[in-house]
Amino acid sequence: MNEVHGTVEPGFEPVREVFAGIAADEARDGGAQLAVHHRGRLVVDLWGGDGVDGDSLLALYSSAKGVTSLVVALLVQEGVLDLDRTVASWWPEYAAEGKGGTTLRGLLAHRSGSIGVDGGFTLEELADDRGVAARLAVHRPYWEPDSGHGYHGLTFGALVGEVVLRATGRTVQEHYEERLRAPYGLDYHLGLPEELEARFAPALPLLPTPEQRAFLEANPIAPDSLMATAFGLTSEPPVDLLEYGNSRAVHAGSPLSGGGVGTARGLSRLYAAAVGGLDGRPPLLTAETLAESARIHSKGTDLVTGEENAFGLGLVPLATLYPSLSPLAVGHSGAPGTQSFADPATGLAYSYTRRRFGFMSGPGAPENVRLVEAVVAAARARG
Repeated sequence: MNEVHGTVEPGFEPVREVFAGIAADEARDGGAQLAVHHRGRLVVDLWGGDGVDGDSLLALYSSAKGVTSLVVALLVQEGVLDLDRTVASWWPEYAAEGKGGTTLRGLLAHRSGSIGVDGGFTLEELADDRGVAARLAVHRPYWEPDSGHGYHGLTFGALVGEVVLRATGRTVQEHYEERLRAPYGLDYHLGLPEELEARFAPALPLLPTPEQRAFLEANPIAPDSLMATAFGLTSEPPVDLLEYGNSRAVHAGSPLSGGGVGTARGLSRLYAAAVGGLDGRPPLLTAETLAESARIHSKGTDLVTGEENAFGLGLVPLATLYPSLSPLAVGHSGAPGTQSFADPATGLAYSYTRRRFGFMSGPGAPENVRLVEAVVAAARARG
C-alpha cells in the first residue's frame, strides 16, 4: 500500500507492517482503513491508499446486516422481541404463500427463502425497505422455509426491519440512532445526513487481471439461478452494486441489507460497545445473548451462493473463517471486502474497510486473514 498513516499502540507494530504490505491488487489504488479496539481502547488506527483518510466515509454494504442484527439482539435481550415467535404474528401479510410458520429466528439465520421477487427490484426500489418488504410479504419463498439456508443479500434487512417496526413502532434506524450511534458517537450511519456526503469516498470497481477476467467470463451467473435472484440480476436493468453503494438515495434511505455508510473507526467502536464495553460502560450484550447470537443456526451448502458457510442470528460466527478467533467472535463482512467483528475472548473489536471491490472477495477480502492473525497475535502478547 502507498504511505500508511495513523497510529498503533506499543505491541501492535506488526499490524502496521501487515497493513502496509497489502498488495496492489488488493487495496492500494482504492484506499483502505483499519481500526482495532482492545479491551475498549483504540489500539490500531490506520489508513492508506488513494483518496482515503481516517475520516473518509465509505460504502460498507452488508456490514449493515451485522449492525441490524446487533440492534435485534439488544431488543431480544430486553424481551421486546421473541426469536421463536412467527413473523406473521407481528406482520400478518407475511403469512401468504406458505410463509406463516417462519420465525424471527429463521429470518435471522437466512432460512426464510424470501430472497427476492419475480422480475427483481430496481435500485430505486431497493432504497426503500418498506416497499421491498411489502412485495416480499405476498410473494412465494424460493424454497420451503427452514428446509435450508441461503444468503438473503438484498432482502435480509427489509424483512428483519419490518418485524422490528411492527413489533416496536420504531425502525431499526431509530433504535440504532438513539441507543447506539448518538450515545457512543459512532461514525457509522444508517441514514447518512446530506451534510456529511462531502466526506464520502465513492466505492470503486473491480480491476481484474487478465486471468481473473477470463475466469469471470467463463463462469457467468446463470440468469435463472437463485444467486441471480438474490443479487438483483433479474431486474431490468440488473442492479449495479457499485451504483447502489454510491447512491445518495441509498445513503439517505439506508436499506438495512447494505445501505450503511461509515468509517473503520465507527464500526470497530460499535462492536467494542456491543460486546466488550466502551468508555467505562458495560457491554450492551450479555454473555448469554452473545452466545445465542454466535451459535451456529445454519451451516452447510448455501442454496444461493453454492458455497459452504455458516450463520448465527444475523451475525456470522467468524471462527469458521478465521481460526485464531474464539467461537464467540461475531460480525459481518461487506462488499467490496470489508470485515468487522468483536471477539470477547480476546477483548478485540476489529474493522477493515476498503473502497475498491476485490476479486471473489466473498466474506471479507483475503487480506483480512493476515490482518486478523496479526491483530490476534498482538492482543495475546499484550495479555
